[in-house]
Amino acid sequence: MPGAFITFEGIEGSGKSTQISRLLHYLSNSGIPATLTREPGGTPIGDQVRKVLLDPANKLLDPTAELLLYAASRAQHLREIIRPELDAGRVVLCDRFSDATLAYQGYGRGLSTDTIRELDRIVTAGLRPCLTILLDIDAETGVGRARGRNTAQGLDGEARFENEELAFHNRVRDGYLTLAKQDPGRIRIVDAGRTPDAIQEDIRRIVDEVLDKTI
Repeated sequence: MPGAFITFEGIEGSGKSTQISRLLHYLSNSGIPATLTREPGGTPIGDQVRKVLLDPANKLLDPTAELLLYAASRAQHLREIIRPELDAGRVVLCDRFSDATLAYQGYGRGLSTDTIRELDRIVTAGLRPCLTILLDIDAETGVGRARGRNTAQGLDGEARFENEELAFHNRVRDGYLTLAKQDPGRIRIVDAGRTPDAIQEDIRRIVDEVLDKTI
């Protein structure tokens, strides 16, 4: 039985981690084998790369170097986690994937989206999610949430992106919305400005619809 690859995207503070964890619980209770993972990271090697990418001390990290570090982490992630779990027939839920690279390093940093797509094609060998949930929220609200969370949970050591100016996060959000317009069949926009229960209800409806056709 083939697996299904579902990704979650959104700017900082959009609620991805909360909603993807709730979806994992829902699928498990429904008897659907699922694996939760994230980018950057997901593997021991990827987690080391994650520390470099998210450390606010690395303010001088070059955008191209940043892009290549994400690609390296993704290549390892695909080899160790994503492809084996899909081959085993599981649903793989991934917190960020290729769309994040286009949104953050492309639209946010200003790198060539053509270059990013070509690099990603090499890294993924064309693997794409069957569904991407885009949790959309205005940048000011999302970043405010993220910064508050980091302070409350002692995550300031992973706040390099949260520390970016609001204009950067607006560009990232615009990038995500552009990608959704380009691929509306795969990328489904969910309003993340509502209650967690209302958001999860929409997500479950969309996921059930896709899984009925996939597995």
